[in-house]
Amino acid sequence: MAAPISNIESESLLTRQTLGIIMGGGAGTRLFPLTKDRAKPAVPLAGKYRLVDIPISNCINSGLQQVYVLTQYNSTSLNRHIARTYKFDTFTQGFVEILAAQQTSDGTAWYQGTADAVRQNLRNFLSGNYEYFLILSGDQLYRMDFRKLMASHLEAKADITIATIPVDAERASSFGIMETDKNNKISNFVEKPKDPAVLAKLAIPEEAMIELGLPLDQPAFQANMGIYVFNRKVLLEALDNTYADFGKHIIPAAISKYCVQAFPFQGYWEDIGTIRSFFEANLDLCSVVPQYDFFDSQAPIYTHARFLPATKINGGVIRQTLLSDGCILSEAVIERAILGIRTVVEAGSSIRNCIIMGADYYAGAENAPSDSPPPGIGKGCKIEHAIIDKNVHIGDNVVITPKDKPDDFDSPDGMYYIRDGIVVLPKGAVVPSGTWI
Repeated sequence: MAAPISNIESESLLTRQTLGIIMGGGAGTRLFPLTKDRAKPAVPLAGKYRLVDIPISNCINSGLQQVYVLTQYNSTSLNRHIARTYKFDTFTQGFVEILAAQQTSDGTAWYQGTADAVRQNLRNFLSGNYEYFLILSGDQLYRMDFRKLMASHLEAKADITIATIPVDAERASSFGIMETDKNNKISNFVEKPKDPAVLAKLAIPEEAMIELGLPLDQPAFQANMGIYVFNRKVLLEALDNTYADFGKHIIPAAISKYCVQAFPFQGYWEDIGTIRSFFEANLDLCSVVPQYDFFDSQAPIYTHARFLPATKINGGVIRQTLLSDGCILSEAVIERAILGIRTVVEAGSSIRNCIIMGADYYAGAENAPSDSPPPGIGKGCKIEHAIIDKNVHIGDNVVITPKDKPDDFDSPDGMYYIRDGIVVLPKGAVVPSGTWI
């Protein structure tokens, strides 16, 4: 019997022979208006990070330092963030680079899906001496040691490995669901099954649920996390067609032809694809014991280092709140909120269940636009269940709440939007004093 693959061996393969490919997503319409002026991976997270920092940090913490990020929409801020943040030693071959959709002699079309995005960039991927390709999503919150994923891939002698996570019946219809044997080899894959009879056949067997430590009181299903390992030759063969997506097309077609393995993952994982999921995942970080831990010193999350002053609090009440660098708070009541960098809140304001993304500049800064007021929240404001994007100026005595409003609404002047019952103010919005939203 062959000895199991060690983490040292799998880390060596990740470092030398594996290329990370992070999918930047399309237009990100479900995260609009947060994606109005930026790519989905560039959306701020937890006050000081960007969504893309999660998969990149997972790669770096696993020893993988050669990563491409594929984008085609609003990639300027994402490109700037990556260029400022991920700079490797001159004596290493590490890099994190953007590959934006472009017209070439091979084609002029934009990415039609995840598989098409990889296909259009194969000439870049194949130029390196990579034997394995780790394909990741750019809009998920999780922490994974890819050395374990690689070790599982190698031990099973798999052609393709898919990371899976258990979900209940209610969520199963939103994912690609797979059926596996006792060795985790995938025998069936159905993308977003709606038929209850089909779904019932895909349920995880009771023995496997016991092994995974899952409760037996309700059925569970193995959902596709959008994390794949492909062998070089197999990726070339699997993309030798016009299929657009991995989940819808490539994986179902590959099951009968290749050894496709599942890698069961049991940690916290959230697909941040909608305003509601973004809102809830962020505010959960304010809990006493959040489901996702940014304080893990063994696997830190990296981001752009800023030289900002410490946050200053001039009185007030603050509960279950994440405060980023450079904030100025004066006699405000802040409960269950995330305050991004350079957030300014004036006296008498209350903020509850909110994400305030902060600002790129202070009043009077050289890079501050001369034709707009400084960003911040004025005096006597009441804001609840809202997402305030960057560089938003809110005047005095403003009320922002989704109460008694439809779950989805676009204001005629573009000042605010309501998505999933959450008020969202887009980047750079100006709300005059006395406004009631």
